[in-house]
Amino acid sequence: MAEQMEELGERTESSIPENVVYIGKKPAMNYVLAVVTQFNNGAKSVKIRARGNTISRAVDVAEIARNRFIQDAKVGSIAINSEELQNEDGTKSKVSTIEILLAK
Repeated sequence: MAEQMEELGERTESSIPENVVYIGKKPAMNYVLAVVTQFNNGAKSVKIRARGNTISRAVDVAEIARNRFIQDAKVGSIAINSEELQNEDGTKSKVSTIEILLAK
């Protein structure tokens, strides 16, 4: 059944790595809860990924999780990059990205 869903182009739960939290437009505490849940479920590290305007929220999530909830977590690495996206009108634009690795 999962193979059929992937053939249709639908995302399944298994297609997203478990230890990655993608930051969007929701409040930061929603993502902090996701990070804390990953660590409580036994993950040794969690990647926090964001792009564009949500980069500052990703930094907030990492700092809140590290300072308030999981004091023994350390920032393992920070990777910055840029992606080229195609806009609706067909033009291309570059968007900055960040990936913060928190590890116990």
